[in-house]
Amino acid sequence: MDKKVTVVGAGNVGATAAQRLAEKELCDVVLVDIIEGVPQGKALDLTEAAPIEKHDAHLTGTNSYDATEGSDIVIITAGIPRKPGMSRDDLISTNAGIVKNVVKEVSKRSPNSILIIVSNPLDVMCHVAFEASGFPKNRVLGMAGVLDSARFRAFISMELNVSVENTHAFVLGGHGDTMVPLPRYSTVAGIPITELMSQDRIEALVKRTANGGAEIVSLLKTGSAYYAPASAAVEMAESIIKDKKKILPCATYLEGEYGIRDLFIGVPVKLGSTGIEEIIEIKLTNDEQAALNKSAAAVKELVENLKNLNY
Repeated sequence: MDKKVTVVGAGNVGATAAQRLAEKELCDVVLVDIIEGVPQGKALDLTEAAPIEKHDAHLTGTNSYDATEGSDIVIITAGIPRKPGMSRDDLISTNAGIVKNVVKEVSKRSPNSILIIVSNPLDVMCHVAFEASGFPKNRVLGMAGVLDSARFRAFISMELNVSVENTHAFVLGGHGDTMVPLPRYSTVAGIPITELMSQDRIEALVKRTANGGAEIVSLLKTGSAYYAPASAAVEMAESIIKDKKKILPCATYLEGEYGIRDLFIGVPVKLGSTGIEEIIEIKLTNDEQAALNKSAAAVKELVENLKNLNY
C-alpha cells in the first residue's frame, strides 16, 4: 500500500478503525497499544481475515512507537472510555495526559502526519494534541461532527422509513450535550426535513442525537460506542488519503470564523491530502448562532479547566 496509517489504542474503536481501513484497502495499518499482546493479537486476527475479505493491506500490532515512523495519518483513540453515569468531560484529566504522551511520540516519528483525534472529551483533546505536536492547524482535527451527523441521519431514516443514502445532515459545535444539529440544512433527497416532519418530531430527533453516545453507554453498561465512531474516523481518513475533498463536519481550530476564536469547534471543512483545506462558513440564523456560541462557551470552560491541570 502507498499510504500508512497508525491507529493508537487497540480497544474497540481503534481495532474497528483498523479493520475498516484494511478492508477498504486504503493503507497499511499500524495498531499501537500499551497492553502487551493485544495489538499484536488483533492485528494477526485481522491479517488472517484478509484472505476471506480479499484485501492485501499489511497490519502490524506493536507496543512500541518505532513502527509508526513515516505515517501519513495518525488516528488517536487512546484513553479510558465512558462508563454509565460518566460524562465525556469526566475523562478530561486522565485522557489529557494519555493524549499528550501519544502525540509527542507519534509527532516526532511522523512529523508530516495528519492527526485525527477521537479520544474524549474530543474538543479539548484536540487542544492537547495541537499544543503537544506543534503542527499547523490544518493537520490537527477532531472526529465528532461526522459521527453526530451520522447518528442524526440514522434517526431521520428510521423516522421517515427511507434509505439512509438519501439522508444528509449537519451537526455543528462541541461533541457533547451542547452540539448543534441544523434541521434546515438536513435533507432527504434534497428535501429539508422541516418539510417532511413536525417540529415536535424534529426536536425529539435533535435531542436523541445530542444524547446519542450516552444512549449507547446506558445500553452497553460496560463500554461505549465504537462501530460508528470508527466508521466516522475512517471516512475522514479516506477523504484525506484519496484527496476526495469531501465537505465534512470536523472539530477544527477557529480563528474568527463563526465569530469564534482560539477554540476547536465542529464546523464544515473540506478534507483533502493536506488535511483541512478550507473552513466552510454557512449562514446561521440568530438562534443557530446563539446555540453555537453556547456550545463554544462550554468547550472554552473545559479548555480553561485543562490549563489548571498538571497533566
